[in-house]
Parts: sequence; structure tokens; C-alpha cells
Amino acid sequence: MEAKEKVQIDWKVVFKLGLILLVISAVAACALALTNYVTAPTIEQMNIDANTEARQEVLPDATEFEQVPEEDVAKIASEIGMEKPEELMEVYIGTNNGETVGYTVKTGPTSGYSGEVQVLTGISSDGVITGITIIKHNETPGLGALATGEWNDQFTGKSAEEELVVVKGTAKEGSNEIQAITGSTITSKAVTEGVNTSIQVYQTLSE
Repeated sequence: MEAKEKVQIDWKVVFKLGLILLVISAVAACALALTNYVTAPTIEQMNIDANTEARQEVLPDATEFEQVPEEDVAKIASEIGMEKPEELMEVYIGTNNGETVGYTVKTGPTSGYSGEVQVLTGISSDGVITGITIIKHNETPGLGALATGEWNDQFTGKSAEEELVVVKGTAKEGSNEIQAITGSTITSKAVTEGVNTSIQVYQTLSE
């Protein structure tokens, strides 16, 4: 019987290849870190601009926005009895020539069909909803995604003196009713929940 030929490993080659891979990985990591360092300020500024634009969209009479400190937002969440205070994400005071014209409130109720639905609501100082926009959602395209379209226009002009109610039929004109998106009642209720939280925040701030 013939003896099996032994396979010899050239460890110098192995170490050389390993060193090459290590150098390539290190260079790639440094390049990625450098790219992140260079682009991070730009991305952050873009996010700031996008959020400012969103606030301007829902509270058009405001020319400047002052953020309510996080500790005060936490106190507001406690005062209005939120079971999940983290769902009250931020509050801004909108001003024009130094005069308060309203508030913007970002909420993130987790009661959507596919989880969190971030809603930005604008409410004027005289208690009228001036607009809402959906900042983020994971709802089903074509159903829950309709909440980012014309559907949310029905919130504009509603009174912030009472909570809104979702109905499956046609909402009564001049009422506090919101007509649900067909086939997506859960999403409709999640968005409305966020707006109702904003209403409670407004009522607390305007006392």
C-alpha cells in the first residue's frame, strides 16, 4: 500500500496573506470612519433643516421655533398621565416677532399596525389644529401609507379643545370626528392617538 503524501503548509505564505487581509481591513475601516467624520455634520444639518421645514409646514404662521427642554417635556407627559411617556418625543414653541403663535408636538405612538407611527402636529395659540404630518411609519404600503397623503388634511381646522374620534363612516362636518382610512382603521387610530396627545400637551401649556 502506498503511503499517503503529506501536505505541507507554508506558514510564511499564510501569515503573509493574513497580514494583507488585516491591512486591507484596517484601511477600509479608516476610510469608512473618515467618510463618516466628513459627512456627519452635513447629514445632521440636513436632518435639522428637514425637521424645521416640517414644523413650518404644520405651523405656517411661525417664523422661529424654540424647543421645550426635555425635562419639561417629561413633566408634561407625567401631567397628562401618559402610560408610555417616551411617546411624547418633543415639543416646540412657535413664535413670530417674539409672540407665541402656537406649538408643534412630535409623538410616536406604537399602536400602529406595524409599530411606531411618528406624528408631528401643529396647534395655534387660539386652539386650532393647523396641520399634521407623518414623520415616520412602517405601515402597509397602499393602506397605512395613505396617512401621508390627503387623508391627514382633515385634521386641519379641527378644534384642540376636545379629543378627536375615529369613525368608519363619513365624518360629520364641524365635528371632532376623523374618517378612518378604508381598510386601515388601526393606522387611522394610531395617527389620531398622536394628535390627541398633542391636544393634551397644548391644553397643558395654554393653562
